[in-house]
Amino acid sequence: MDMNEKLHSGALYLPDDGEIMQLQEQCLEKLYDFNQTRPSEGEKRQKMLKDMFAEIGEACYIEPPFHANWGGHHVHFGNRVYANFNLTLVDDTHIYVGDCTMIGPNVTVATAGHPIAPCLRKYGVQFNAPVHIGKNCWIGAGALIMPGITIGDNSVIGAGSVVTKDVPANVVAVGNPCRILRAINDEDMQTYFRGRKIDWSAFEGLDLSSGSGYFKFCLGSLHSE
Repeated sequence: MDMNEKLHSGALYLPDDGEIMQLQEQCLEKLYDFNQTRPSEGEKRQKMLKDMFAEIGEACYIEPPFHANWGGHHVHFGNRVYANFNLTLVDDTHIYVGDCTMIGPNVTVATAGHPIAPCLRKYGVQFNAPVHIGKNCWIGAGALIMPGITIGDNSVIGAGSVVTKDVPANVVAVGNPCRILRAINDEDMQTYFRGRKIDWSAFEGLDLSSGSGYFKFCLGSLHSE
């Protein structure tokens, strides 16, 4: 297998391949430089991220320190993705994050795994499976997203959750292992924290109709009241 097949096919492989290690080191050098930037160097950070990532959209922000096995080399961010301190991306294969997703502090997204078989694991044998996080998701602080997971648009992952199975769109999911708590519903369009009411008039200048069909329906209902 060539390097791309090893990393992206899902097959078992030894990660100490010379070509892999050489390219990975180059990526980590760029990551090191990013983490040394000052808070006032926003424009510099944006240019660096565009060089580091496979794809990164407009108005994305990652708060250093940022950690990644490949420095973002296999990471695809949409527009307006926000990540707080200590984002860890085990990006040995592709990680996709949709527009407007927010990621809390100390979140880990892992694509790499190892066989349970001790005779292989002792040599560091691994496999990789891509992760897909949809648009407009909120990943709570300290969450861990495991290899091969897909999280649907608009969903919320509770703080400290360990996501071992796919999560559909438009739900709140929490826990270890992470389970669906409930669907996002009409009440969520009325209140935001312990029953506090949303004052929609404060956001009249924003485009609030760009979400999924469900949210367009909810907003239409609100505006017709």
